[in-house]
Amino acid sequence: MNLAALVRRAEAEIGSGRMVFETGLLAKQASGAVTVTCGETVVLVTATMSEAVREGIDFFPLTCDFEEKMYAAGKIPGGFFKREGRPGERAILTSRLIDRPIRPLFPKGFRNDVQIVATVLSTDQENDPGMAAVNGASAALVLSGIPFGGPIGAVRMGLIEGNLVVNPTLRQVEEQSSLDLVVAGTEDAIIMVEAGANEVPESQLIEAISRAHAEIRRIVAAQRELAASAGKPPRAHSLLKYDPEMEDAVRSAALPLVREALASPEKLAREDALRAVQTEVTAKIAEQFPTSAGQIGEIIASVTKEAVRRRILEEGVRPDGRGTREIRPLACVVGLLPRAHGSGLFQRGQTQVLAIATLGTGDDRQRLDDIGIREEKRYMHHYSFPPFSVGEARPLRGPGRREVGHGALAERALERMIPDQEQFPYVIRVVSEVLESNGSTSMAAVCASTLSLMDAGVPIRAAVGGIAMGLISGTDGRYAVLTDIQGLEDAMGDMDFKVAGTREGVTALQMDVKTSGISMGMLTEALEQAREARLTILEAMSSALPAPRTTLSAHAPRILTLQINPEKIREIIGPGGKVINKITAETGTKIDIEQDGRVMVASVNEDAARRAIAMIEGIVREVQVGETYQGRVTRVLNFGAFVEILPGKEGLVHVSELSYTRVNKVEDVVKVGDELQVKVKEIGSLGRVNLTHRGTQPPPEGWEEEADEPQPADAEHRPRSPRPRPGDARGGRPPRRRDGGGRPPRRPQP
Repeated sequence: MNLAALVRRAEAEIGSGRMVFETGLLAKQASGAVTVTCGETVVLVTATMSEAVREGIDFFPLTCDFEEKMYAAGKIPGGFFKREGRPGERAILTSRLIDRPIRPLFPKGFRNDVQIVATVLSTDQENDPGMAAVNGASAALVLSGIPFGGPIGAVRMGLIEGNLVVNPTLRQVEEQSSLDLVVAGTEDAIIMVEAGANEVPESQLIEAISRAHAEIRRIVAAQRELAASAGKPPRAHSLLKYDPEMEDAVRSAALPLVREALASPEKLAREDALRAVQTEVTAKIAEQFPTSAGQIGEIIASVTKEAVRRRILEEGVRPDGRGTREIRPLACVVGLLPRAHGSGLFQRGQTQVLAIATLGTGDDRQRLDDIGIREEKRYMHHYSFPPFSVGEARPLRGPGRREVGHGALAERALERMIPDQEQFPYVIRVVSEVLESNGSTSMAAVCASTLSLMDAGVPIRAAVGGIAMGLISGTDGRYAVLTDIQGLEDAMGDMDFKVAGTREGVTALQMDVKTSGISMGMLTEALEQAREARLTILEAMSSALPAPRTTLSAHAPRILTLQINPEKIREIIGPGGKVINKITAETGTKIDIEQDGRVMVASVNEDAARRAIAMIEGIVREVQVGETYQGRVTRVLNFGAFVEILPGKEGLVHVSELSYTRVNKVEDVVKVGDELQVKVKEIGSLGRVNLTHRGTQPPPEGWEEEADEPQPADAEHRPRSPRPRPGDARGGRPPRRRDGGGRPPRRPQP
């Protein structure tokens, strides 16, 4: 079989690279399958649809999965099992990135299960497999015959030295770019925007999005070319439809009750009133249409959506009575938790978030076991959304995709404002606890987290605030951009556009729409309206805490930093960690050593940290001839005493150097453990250090140095005594005896 003959191919020049779509070789039993190649990054994306409609649901059951295979980067997974397990944060975020631009383009009422699986087969760690996955999902769908209003395209934009770069490499994004922007859309409109930025002005963002849209059109054209040669015919499917007579009856009964319920500006009261409407209408209609009870709620929800949208477009009044640009009441408090390193509470209307900042040491950095180029994280943001925040009772579980996504957005908004490790050598974790929710908790998390970081004394570059924008559009071309959307407006509107930033510019964006896209004019208007709202929020935050605190919490660790010669690292660690373990045991500190020679000592007790620093300085300090040290006697031998003058560094004080007077026994002067002031006389070529104690004191009057034979400085340490004289009882070989004693005479030779 000639497999190459099965392949159909299309490609597009995107930026300085090429994106290649191929189908026909792999995964042929999927509804649609395509490989997307960029450089040496290859991603296989499949789209599959169930034959039957899923009954009893009121949503479109779309599932998107991004599978990171470690073999793609030539790695073996960590852990005990040595195989890929549950998806990591990067994989979850990419799965969401695939879902968000394609979900709005499926037909309304479509209830068949659709699954998108993107498997990374190869990655060169330069071309982002996530971008290949988003484009591959669209291509697989248009090839499959599944009802889909695409194709769409997606590109990443960078801003390097003031120049826009299309699809920059991952390392460029990580190390050089002040903008990391992902844009997805159709030929005619923008559907999704995702960005992290370093205070980039709104005008520059608009320029980058417009440039991205031009590249998207090339990607869409390549997919259409591929579909023309290899696409399958449209698949048969059914859409959810209501009995027209039943729908008219429900609408007639529900509309006046819904309008009355929506008049309540308070969330819980309004929700209670809407539940009462459903109960009353269901009881009235179910007698006439007993088999349609499950659809009545969906029709009432549709009536509610139409009523909300009509009131905003025609009267300019929102469900809680606000105008389109009005922000709900704001409140900010810091320092609520006495033992936390930093805490901040941010409230906007009925949305309330408490953020807690914790400072840690180098050991607390998060290790990343994935196919990306980053190996660890120093700043982490985690978002928690408990059920009580919306008045519900349900089991607590681990974080879902939504919680991971919201936490990542808040992290991205603040990440570029965090000081570098040289300025602030702490690992930082912020947890945002959502205590009340009525719209835009992720942006409230940004505000609360900023307050907690400043309360913890983290010298962030600037305060960051966030706001969520909405959109209501009519069939006649009218639309309204809404500032600070609440939960009902999010559910009933056409857009959820989150914007975070400082007074100078934007640090994070996330835009999702529920229509086939929005125009650049709408996007520009929403960005400007968001900027005005952000400045108002930052002013309220400043009234609570205008700048980061200048001192850390008493409960936060103190980290002192020392720069040493990297060649000295092994001396600090010692054989088997003996030296560093001794320091940590004696001082109760934590010590982190970087390969570049940075030593960070952490302790809640600052004095203990300074003591550890002094010990380390002693280890790396070079012994100098002529310097005086206060040492400790470690060993006593018959020819002298060994003295530790610096941690791990000893020298010998010969018995003759202990005193200006004769010393018969070393123990008469010093014992093990004694403190002794010594001076370095000489350092031998092998590094042996000879010390003197008497040399630290002036000689007695009339004392003269006794001449001594010169001795190599690196000779073995041994007693150095004056040359023995005949008959001198102090030592030396005794004279040969003349009386037959001593050595026996030689045996006579035969």
